[in-house]
Amino acid sequence: MKRLLYMVAAAAVATVVAGCSATAPVDVSDDASASAAKGADRSGRREMADDMAQGEGGDADSGSLLSRTTIYFELDSSEIQPEFREVLRAHGNHLVAHPDIRVTIEGHTDERGSREYNLALGERRALAVRQLLILQGVGAEQLEVISFGEERPADPGHDEAAWRENRRAYLRYMGH
Repeated sequence: MKRLLYMVAAAAVATVVAGCSATAPVDVSDDASASAAKGADRSGRREMADDMAQGEGGDADSGSLLSRTTIYFELDSSEIQPEFREVLRAHGNHLVAHPDIRVTIEGHTDERGSREYNLALGERRALAVRQLLILQGVGAEQLEVISFGEERPADPGHDEAAWRENRRAYLRYMGH
């Protein structure tokens, strides 16, 4: 009887945990600056930073999708924008073809919000990238997720341009 009770309790906990991890990201941005950011140019500094950061990425040259290792997000959102899905598809194909490669997905936020909120949002962003890669066939054992929240800004500024650069997930290739 006790064994049955333990099994039912374990199943209930597993169901709750699975249900929590499967929730869809919610975009709660009603901020006017977030709306303006949607149309912002995402090339410039971002592409240059992605190209410079590529060093550990393996086979990529500076013109390939694999050289783009930063995925940007809207304010208070962990939804992957359509413009970054092709980039993640290229990374997914590369990782499926090279199951020995490991990647750490770092989640980052801008400075707005509490430390706790930003750590959680950074984690949701990294998990969203991880989930998309796993859906493409990448092995879960190849991917590690970490959130830095607001602690490691790409741009130390305190304006919308800086905040846009800091709302990101970064793919850090390990062992290459």
